[in-house]
Amino acid sequence: MIDDRHPTWAVSDRWVPRRFVRPFVRFTRIEAASGIVLLIAAVAALIWANSRWSGAYFDVLEEHLTFEFFGVELDESLQHLINDGLMAIFFFVVGLEIKRELVMGDLRDPKAAALPVIAALGGMVAPALIYVLLNAGATDQAIRGWGIPMATDIAFAVGIVALLGSRVPVAAKLFLLALAIADDIGAIAVIAIFYTEDLDLPSLGAAFAGLAVIWAARRVRIRSLVFYLPMALVIWYFTLESGVHATLAGVALGFLTPARPFYNARDFDERARSILDQYPLEPDSVRAQEHADHEAMLLSEVSLEAVSPLNRMEQRLQVWSSFLIVPLFALANAGVDFRGTSFGEAATSTVALGVSLGLILGKTIGVSLFTLGAVRLGLGRLPAGTTWRHIIGLSAVAGIGFTVSLFIAGLAFTDPHIVDLSKVGIFIGSAISGIIGATILLGARSKSPV
Repeated sequence: MIDDRHPTWAVSDRWVPRRFVRPFVRFTRIEAASGIVLLIAAVAALIWANSRWSGAYFDVLEEHLTFEFFGVELDESLQHLINDGLMAIFFFVVGLEIKRELVMGDLRDPKAAALPVIAALGGMVAPALIYVLLNAGATDQAIRGWGIPMATDIAFAVGIVALLGSRVPVAAKLFLLALAIADDIGAIAVIAIFYTEDLDLPSLGAAFAGLAVIWAARRVRIRSLVFYLPMALVIWYFTLESGVHATLAGVALGFLTPARPFYNARDFDERARSILDQYPLEPDSVRAQEHADHEAMLLSEVSLEAVSPLNRMEQRLQVWSSFLIVPLFALANAGVDFRGTSFGEAATSTVALGVSLGLILGKTIGVSLFTLGAVRLGLGRLPAGTTWRHIIGLSAVAGIGFTVSLFIAGLAFTDPHIVDLSKVGIFIGSAISGIIGATILLGARSKSPV
């Protein structure tokens, strides 16, 4: 019998959010969630690339798609659209995160920022040196991979530390996050300076002109996305055509996004109160609901502008970046057909060894030693409750270079076989780094506050 008090559509309307939407929202709020989804995507890519359907995997990635807008035709493979297009959104979010930390976060104070920045520098220099030493006599193309082991994957690294819970002090987690963000700045600089070829100056000039227009629009307080979205696409296109990697357009746009709201706290309070006072509540008035609707619309506009564009964009895009774009990137780039790659060859390949040892040893040694040096020289101090065992464990965890390492590998090499060898090194190095780091941190004890 159907209960008229609870129509079928209403039950269904409640059942879907309860069973699917709300659990997903709760899952996305878990610190380790993005790392879990990324791992699932990478494993799926490896299984697919080594199954009897591997041909379909690579055929899909090579499928070309054509777009035309304003008379300009863009013809790219699906893999390139993911790497050059969707990853520009990921790097836009990275740019937002970096600017937030520089303007309002831990990197704002030079003294507080000194330790993780110096640690990140060590975590970039040591892995690159290890790679170069192992590939000193190799081919010119092989030596180009020195940037691969320099990267730290924020999602995986922070995810593993989050899974360890209270065993890692909060201040130590913030240290790792700041280190990873500083590492991202270094990786972006490396991509821009060392992995840019065949520079087209007119296109690069057009991209800079577009960024100048964005800057000017900010100054005159143009707020509408109707203006900024087309401009962002134009800048991305000219950056792509210039030879500079298109994802850097996302970083530049992230840096240009305002970090301060249009209305400060006092302005918001005054304007909100004036709106509410404009139409006093008259419950018996026939126009009460009309006035309430009008107030709500005005309040929504003021509330929107009381939150900085940086925070708004980060909130809107973070879930899409973490749970769609990065997993899609992993699905498109982590697929290595091991049937065509001998593990014996990978074990003796200077490319694979350079990447894996750079991540395992280079990150651990570089981050730990540079942190030690900074503390001894008085340039920084250990985070509250953090011991040197924590620092060594976090240094090892920083050797998880998955996402950005895969990205740089695609830029560094043109030979698919060398790309696959570098990916083997990334998989092995990242996995061992994560295991070593987690093991060290599991046995660490927080320092009692003085």
